[in-house]
Amino acid sequence: MNIRKLLFYMLPLLLGGCVPVLCLHPLYTKENIVLEKKLIGTWIDDVNNPETIWEFKRMDEPENAYSLIFTDENGKKGSFIAHLLKLHDKLFLDVYPKELPWEPDDPNKMDWPYNSFFLIPAHTFMKIDSIEPQLKMRLALESNVKELITEDPNALQHMTIGERFVLTAPTKELQAFILKHVDDDTLFADAVTLVPKKQ
Repeated sequence: MNIRKLLFYMLPLLLGGCVPVLCLHPLYTKENIVLEKKLIGTWIDDVNNPETIWEFKRMDEPENAYSLIFTDENGKKGSFIAHLLKLHDKLFLDVYPKELPWEPDDPNKMDWPYNSFFLIPAHTFMKIDSIEPQLKMRLALESNVKELITEDPNALQHMTIGERFVLTAPTKELQAFILKHVDDDTLFADAVTLVPKKQ
């Protein structure tokens, strides 16, 4: 499997080709999850890329989650499970793939079906600055997190897998790291601003 195709499903292209940081553990616990009806709907970036669509819907399973379907300007899609959470007074969105590219309808069509046993979904996250009247989000990029951890290698558990930098810290440690850097521009630097799609 072409790793560059796989990375599409891990949200690397949502913000102009920037690669999000990947985490083995979620940013949320059950106690942190919040629900917000205003998030539900179809959102577009009508200034920079009106062809790009983010569609949020409530899900029955898992509980208190949203389905996120992302469509890029070429019509390619990504299917994700998203949890909205609050840490102190800050909102975040934890996202991980719902549909994985190594799970085709017919496994016999895969060139290397046994390789799929060694692939796992990963989480990424973004800070929510506002939901209305615009949905303003800032993604945590791999390069930004690497920069912070290079300055302090003991700041957060991590490892490099192939070419990817992956956070391995448990949820509580991940939350503490995020809250420490939540208000600086080093961690959450790249922003996307979305507006509701007109029906």
